[in-house]
Amino acid sequence: MPLPSPNLYPDFNIVRLSHVESVVTDLTRSKAFYAEALGLQVTYEDGNRICLRALEERNHHCVILKKGEEPVARDLGFKVYSDSDIDKAETFFKAKGLPVAWVERPHQGQTLKTQDPFGVPLEFYHQMETLRPIHQQYRLYKGVRPLRIDHFNCFSTDVDSSVAFYNELGFRVTEYTEDEETNKLWAAWVYRKGGVHDMAFTNGRGPRLHHVTFWVPTPLAIIDLLDLMSISGYLANIERGPGRHGISNAFFLYIRDPDGHRIEIYCSDYLTVDSDLEPIKWDLKDPQRQTLWGAPAPKSWFEEGTLFEGAAVEEPKLKAQPIVAP
Repeated sequence: MPLPSPNLYPDFNIVRLSHVESVVTDLTRSKAFYAEALGLQVTYEDGNRICLRALEERNHHCVILKKGEEPVARDLGFKVYSDSDIDKAETFFKAKGLPVAWVERPHQGQTLKTQDPFGVPLEFYHQMETLRPIHQQYRLYKGVRPLRIDHFNCFSTDVDSSVAFYNELGFRVTEYTEDEETNKLWAAWVYRKGGVHDMAFTNGRGPRLHHVTFWVPTPLAIIDLLDLMSISGYLANIERGPGRHGISNAFFLYIRDPDGHRIEIYCSDYLTVDSDLEPIKWDLKDPQRQTLWGAPAPKSWFEEGTLFEGAAVEEPKLKAQPIVAP
């Protein structure tokens, strides 16, 4: 299936991804992991909820941890350019027959809750409470020294359809994996903010959240995190890496939080702001697609993910399989 042409003038203007809300079973345990091991900064906490931001971010939060019985993902948040864009988003999603609701969110202004056609829960807002800059407060830099949230990756049962829908929202493809036998997309990376991606879609049982990613200053920050995790009780939480992706060229590490939510630590991808940027195609069987150095991903990386609260999971339409580590 051909990639859709870039949509440079969507119905409303999404600036970037913003935040994720995850349900965790033990707030104390999760705070130790996110704040002490990773180094995110706590901006609010009570007995039911913890908000955190990364070191370059001025908005109140990029992660919300909500106490609950089962570890699931709730909303994936996106920031739009203006308040009028939220109204335009409501019109857009209503016209698609998708549910919309105006919701109250602590520390956020007017917020629209909806979902994509595949069941991924989304929310859109323009204004969030801002906090003082801390990017030069180097005494706060600990753990992996996360600078900002970078992207989401979701399992999709039909990557072609996911790309087509998000293309309507103005997302543009930077790189993609195509199954040569069917000419169907197996995975795709799409962006708004000018990096390689704000969203990625991986073929698999879905909808499920595959991972949330944080950008770090250098690959050495990832090495420091591995050293820290190995001696602080988190050795088993290391899933994949370190390595360098073929797709995106980024240096990476995949880890799991105490509830199994997957997190990628990431740096060194490239700029994508040119309007005529041509997407890069990869073959599903190319061993350098996953990792430039040729190491395949483990089975868990292709099969395990976080359920979205209330979303029914279905099998993927495409049955093709990439190279998997033994």
